[in-house]
Order: sequence, then structure tokens, then C-alpha cells
Amino acid sequence: MGVLTGLLLGAGLACVWSSLWVRPARAVRHDGVPARWQDALVQAGMAGVRPGHVAAAGAVLGLVTALVVLAAVRVPAVAACFGAFAAAVPVLVVQGRARRRRTRVRALWPDVVDHLASAVRAGMTVPEALAQVGERGPAELRAPFVAFAEDHRATGRFTESLDALKARLADPVADRIVEALRLTRDVGGTDLGRLLRTLSAFLRDDLRTRGELEARQSWTVHGARLAVAAPWLVLALLSSRPEAAVAYRTPAGATVLLVGLVCSVVAYAAMVRLGRLPDDPRVLR
Repeated sequence: MGVLTGLLLGAGLACVWSSLWVRPARAVRHDGVPARWQDALVQAGMAGVRPGHVAAAGAVLGLVTALVVLAAVRVPAVAACFGAFAAAVPVLVVQGRARRRRTRVRALWPDVVDHLASAVRAGMTVPEALAQVGERGPAELRAPFVAFAEDHRATGRFTESLDALKARLADPVADRIVEALRLTRDVGGTDLGRLLRTLSAFLRDDLRTRGELEARQSWTVHGARLAVAAPWLVLALLSSRPEAAVAYRTPAGATVLLVGLVCSVVAYAAMVRLGRLPDDPRVLR
């Protein structure tokens, strides 16, 4: 009995001692690679998909492609190269869909801001103005605002509903609008209408400038794709000939293919980065 009492007393003292040294909570980072990939999936209209699912799909597609090519040409190095390209297809599909949707949505944000400014000028509250966008705003952006109205109607918590709206939109312009509305709601002020009109004018100027630059630089991206694809199409044709396939089965042939693969990936990434305008980062998550 005395031993049990001592153990219980020691455990209690240990709990009291540990409670005096509370470790600070780790700050949650929202700017890492997983967060950016999750934003890309949301922007691509695939909010229910996780980055791990895309990676798994790429691995399966790459493995299947490598096995099919290996069965066709009997050259492991060639099969590995085409398997690597196939593994990147899901990533490229997500990026392409997200990029195209960002371009469409970017053209809609000035109208959304105009709707908000009109609603505020008409005397609506901030939650009512946001809910009104879900009814009369651009069709492609109505669903997140309708969900906001439902959240706010069900819970009455404006801040949490705004956070959910930001997560559904996953857009830097939406972050700016939401934070401006949150600040106005929290501290008050009469300049919200003028702020929204200024933001609308800025977005239209940015959209016009970006459109001109993208029209001039689009040839660089298309040229990069053609320059990368052409040598590998030639390789696919050469691999169908037995004498060429024998050459690529040697260590020297495999080394040539490996160097070509690395050069293709690096050159494509460099040309795409140089030929594409940078997107606004989400600094107000």
C-alpha cells in the first residue's frame, strides 16, 4: 500500500511539474509546398483531391507506361524515360486546369468587387453583400458565396464563415477582399465603398496589362513544349528499329538517354518560367 501511495504521489508531482513548462504551440505554416498544391487543386476544381492522390496517380501511370513501352521496344532505358514523362502527366494536368481557371476567374473579380461596392452603397451589411454575390454575381463564383451564406445563416459566426470562404476560393484577390471586409466589420469605417471601387479599378488595369503580356509571351511556352517533345518523338520512332534498340541497351546508350532526360526537364522548366508571368502569392491566408 505504501509503494502504491508513493507511486501515485510521484505521478501527481510529475504532472504538476510538467504543467509548469508548457511548450509553445508550433505555428502552422500555410506557405509550404503541400499548401500550394492544395490551392492548385482547389483552383482546378478538384477540392476533394489531395496532393498524395495526384502523386499516387502519377506513380501508377508512370509504372504502367514503362511496362507497356518495355514490352514494345525491349529497352529498359527508353521505357524508364517514357515512364518518367507519363508520371508527370497528372501534375501537368492539375497545373494546366488551375492556370486556365485562374485566368477565367481573374477576369471575373472586378465584377465581384463592383457587386460588393453596389451592395454596400445600397446600405447592406457585409454578410448580406457577400450573400448577394452568390445570387447575382458571376456564375462561376457563385457557389463559394452561396456556401458562405449558408454557413453564416447556420452558425452566425462571421469570422469562421469568412475563413471557410477563403479556403473555398483559394485566390489571392479573394484574400484581399475578405480581409478588407473583415477589417471593416471589426473596426468600422465609412471608406469601404471607396476602397472597393479603387480595388476594382486596380484589378481591371492589372487584367489589361497581364493580357497584353501573356499574348506576347505565349509563343515561348508553346515553343518550349515543341522543343521538348520533338526529340522524344524521334526516339520513339528509332526505338521501333532493332538496330537502334540494341544501341540503347548498352550503358553508353542509357547514359545518353539519362542526360537527355535531365536536359529536357531543366530546359522546359527554364523556358516555362521565363515565358510565363508570375502569379500573385497568397500572403493573406
